[in-house]
Formats: sequence, structure tokens, C-alpha cells
Amino acid sequence: MIVCVCRRISDREIARHARAGLGFEEIQFELGVASQCGQCEGCARDVVAQCSASNPTANIQRATTTLEGRPWTPSQPSSQNSRSV
Repeated sequence: MIVCVCRRISDREIARHARAGLGFEEIQFELGVASQCGQCEGCARDVVAQCSASNPTANIQRATTTLEGRPWTPSQPSSQNSRSV
């Protein structure tokens, strides 16, 4: 998705720079995002916050329980996970 219309900068391009360890100000200097009209600054900052080097997976978390409420362990045989009718 295009975040900065003035400079034609996409969220992927911003995210790539953020994952490389650059902060918003560095990305702004490098790409020119939010340097003309400024309407994209909030969205660009959100992308940087979600994709920074310290948080490369955004908001993804490992599941600890299944929908049935039992703890999930990768070593369980598949027969224990199926329901009997």
C-alpha cells in the first residue's frame, strides 16, 4: 500500500528500512517520507513501530492453547487431537 503519495513510498519499503534498524527520522531522511505535505506521518510512524528491528514480527504471538482449551504441545500424536463422534 502506498503510504506517502507525494514521494510514492510504500509500507513495504518503510518496513524494510525499519527491519534493517533505522528509526523514523532516519527513514524520513533516506526516503523523504512525510517531508512534503505531512499527511502520511502517522501511518509511516505506525509501520516503523510495528516493524522495527526490536520487534520484527509485529504482533504475532505463539498459541498456547487450542480452541478446545487444552494446552498445545508439538509432541502430541495426532490421534489425541481428533474428536470422537
